[in-house]
Amino acid sequence: MARSADVVIIGGAVVGSSIAYFLKRSGFAGSVVVVEKDPSYQHCATGRSVASIRQQFTTEENIRLSQFGLALFRGIKEEFGPEADVSFRERGYLIMATAEGRANLEQAIALQRRLGADTELLEPGEMRRRFPWMSVEGLAAAGWGRTGEGWVDPHALMTLFRNGARARGAAYEHDEAIGIDMRGGRAAGVRLRSGAAIAAGTVVIAAGWHSAKVAAMAGVDLPVRPKKRLVFVVDCREPLPGAGLMIDPSGLYFRPEGKFFLTGIQPPEDADPDTEDFEIDHAFFDSEVWPRLAHRVPAFEAVKVTNAWACHYDYNLLDQNAILGPHPEIGNLLLACGFSGHGLQHSPAVGRALAEMVIHGRSTSINVDRLGFGRILTGAAVRELNVY
Repeated sequence: MARSADVVIIGGAVVGSSIAYFLKRSGFAGSVVVVEKDPSYQHCATGRSVASIRQQFTTEENIRLSQFGLALFRGIKEEFGPEADVSFRERGYLIMATAEGRANLEQAIALQRRLGADTELLEPGEMRRRFPWMSVEGLAAAGWGRTGEGWVDPHALMTLFRNGARARGAAYEHDEAIGIDMRGGRAAGVRLRSGAAIAAGTVVIAAGWHSAKVAAMAGVDLPVRPKKRLVFVVDCREPLPGAGLMIDPSGLYFRPEGKFFLTGIQPPEDADPDTEDFEIDHAFFDSEVWPRLAHRVPAFEAVKVTNAWACHYDYNLLDQNAILGPHPEIGNLLLACGFSGHGLQHSPAVGRALAEMVIHGRSTSINVDRLGFGRILTGAAVRELNVY
């Protein structure tokens, strides 16, 4: 007997599970099936994320998406119950700028503050006072998120969404989507590797860095590619009081994680191929990460790498912003991918927005129209300058 579902979500990590959760939380009476090929989640971007949350973006949509996530993290027990915890560490976010980047930084902070973010502009002298262990050489200013920025436990957040969705009636299928059946210009169902098939009223692609392959099953050319990012865990013998998530103008970042620090940097464009492997290039730390760490924080000259892992961004080649909502020519095929590194922090708001699109035909809470697929067809990029 053929199965059917009102909504089939391909991808059950934090974004797909958030969509399922908010669908059922909103009172959606239809059936929801989430297809996830890796229920251990060991290879998905969620479990390997540095899991930051910030409002220091340069586009209004991204700021508002972050603000909804922030409210959820702060009220996690009210949302999911007294035992719920995502270990939200509200430690701040510093985005540094050279003289060349100062004007853009000032404009971004003005936008953030207009939208209610608690960010401020720090001059080099103030940075030196607050972070005496950090060199301010070459810096003209920095944006500092005094509150509302930090990081969470990514697996805990995903688990809350997943368990919450299941408790409200969503079903999870341990299988892999290998085909999307099209009929009359619409997505009619999903074929699975097991040989099963699910007829669908709506299909949602939330497959992270696999999304382009999944979209191709429906004949959709999606400019989303898997870009490998390396995260290094380092041991620093000297304390760095007051450190939040710190981003150098080069793109290098570091933040505390217990008694250690996490750090990494996006590779140069000509050394950033599409790849799905998880190999660790330790020479990359020596050549690209360590010199920048030691330049910005002299104490990092003596660091020791204690661990490392690889994760993958679902990188939107057009503008590094998410692609959200229905395909303009396949109205019942919805997309939630292309986050380019900020999917986890935006997953609560994206889940709510996509649920609203299914139920009401549009996002009623946050206007994300500019992030729709239409801009992919026209090449009308929505540029986000703060992509790390």
